[in-house]
Amino acid sequence: MMQQQTSKQIAMHVSVISIVWNIILSAFKLFAGIIAHSNAMISDAVHSASDVFSTIIVMIGVNISSKERDADHPYGHERFESLAAIVLALVLLATGLGIGYVGVCDIIGGKNAELEIPGMLALVAAILSIAIKELMYHYTVHYAKQIHSDALKADAWHHRSDAFSSVGSLVGILGARLGFPVLDAVASVVICLFILKASVSILRDAVSKLIDRACDPKVEEAMAEEILAVPDVLGLDDLRTRMFGPKIYVDVEISADENLRLKDSHAIAQNVHDRLEEKFPSIKHCMVHVNPAESSAPDTHAPAQ
Repeated sequence: MMQQQTSKQIAMHVSVISIVWNIILSAFKLFAGIIAHSNAMISDAVHSASDVFSTIIVMIGVNISSKERDADHPYGHERFESLAAIVLALVLLATGLGIGYVGVCDIIGGKNAELEIPGMLALVAAILSIAIKELMYHYTVHYAKQIHSDALKADAWHHRSDAFSSVGSLVGILGARLGFPVLDAVASVVICLFILKASVSILRDAVSKLIDRACDPKVEEAMAEEILAVPDVLGLDDLRTRMFGPKIYVDVEISADENLRLKDSHAIAQNVHDRLEEKFPSIKHCMVHVNPAESSAPDTHAPAQ
């Protein structure tokens, strides 16, 4: 429970910082776009402002997923975080398609010839935006990996998509100032492809965690090694895992000497349970079943005749 509460606090802290920086950055880019007569920078400012909405979704998802289990949700609420990640992935997908659509329309329609040459302030705003949003991406994704948060990871990619958008603005502004405004539209299409790839990846990962997908095979192999390292475990008969949001449910069947007393078999199962939860903090629940294994040793626990 302490770890879960800490994860929630980290996610909320990161989200608040994201909101503050997005508001500051959006205001500055809007100011620069208006003063420097750059439509690309004004659009970029709107994109940054939309990131505030996505971060609020993260906060709602993390807050709900961290609630304790109740009568209606006996297995907890972790899957709400995956739902939040799906919403963010769809918003990211729509953002990428929008950027790509505008870019293709400008290329086909030849609208770039009508663009007004932007001022130097727009160029400065684009460079600052790229630097700040890339730093925000690395800051957010660092903590997303630390607390295994899909929603926070999706929000990190919103920061990077904003950085990509600012790269497009930078290229477009430079191109316009050099007499090649069509570069803005070309860059938008390329950026669109990057954003679409990221959104599809996040969407697939989040959806897979809603349909009881097994965890990574390497993690299962590591679990098997830990199980077999427990004293008196004679074999591993079955190991099944399923993702529940960012958490893992584990079902294990082990073999132990058939001549052991019930309380001794239970102690072995408890040792396996405790060892797995200690070594793998992402495990939310672990069920261990003991199967009897034939032993060539004499039955020392049999009643005397």
